[in-house]
Amino acid sequence: MEKDLYLMIFKRKSFHIFRDIGSIDSHELQSIEEAYKTFTPLVSDIKTAIKIVPADETTCKRGQEYCILLYSEKKENYLQNIGYIGEQLDLYLASLGIGALWFGIGKPDEPTYNGLDFVIMIAIAKIPENKFRKDMFKSKRKSLDEIWNGEQYRNIGNIVRFAPSACNTQPWKVTTEEKCLTVYRYKKPGKRGIMPADKVVHYNRIDIGIFLCFLELSLMENSISFERELFADTAEDDCEEVLTARYTLI
Repeated sequence: MEKDLYLMIFKRKSFHIFRDIGSIDSHELQSIEEAYKTFTPLVSDIKTAIKIVPADETTCKRGQEYCILLYSEKKENYLQNIGYIGEQLDLYLASLGIGALWFGIGKPDEPTYNGLDFVIMIAIAKIPENKFRKDMFKSKRKSLDEIWNGEQYRNIGNIVRFAPSACNTQPWKVTTEEKCLTVYRYKKPGKRGIMPADKVVHYNRIDIGIFLCFLELSLMENSISFERELFADTAEDDCEEVLTARYTLI
């Protein structure tokens, strides 16, 4: 994964409505497609693809110019994989001055592409530089104590808690022991924001992939080497904590 994306954590923002947008030119569209090919997957044997389409070829109506459709094979942990790769894309877009919004409820005209199934879309538009985030720490997030238990490892926990998530549910918890970080997908009982109950786990699995992207970029930025063990998430919808990944710090 490209370490330079780390700085975009502080710039990126979820643009729920796009206003005063510019135009994304053909060279930028091509660079997005080429950059996607270089991103690191969470699960190496899952095939994915993107397709960039005009806004009117989807049901997303947020004022965007285009939508990036993310497609995948449906294999174990494919949702986490899409979140992990898609967040690299989100951060890369910020580096181009392109605003983005993970849009979970949108539907494309094409439910399949190159034999892969549609998973989620990211709405995009060219945004003035002064509209991006200026102070990430003013964003509404859970307190560090709510998501992180144990050693901070150079304040990494205070960075990764700003990962985006569906309806800002922030479905993650981290516990640390000596040279070990354990990540859980966490669902607070009775808490789901405005999402339909039957979609919470689906989108939160994507969210946890986004969180792992933030976590690994932060570890890399702090020159902390690691080995990751990823676990299959097959838990039922009513499960409160689900083991997602364990990081051994080297």
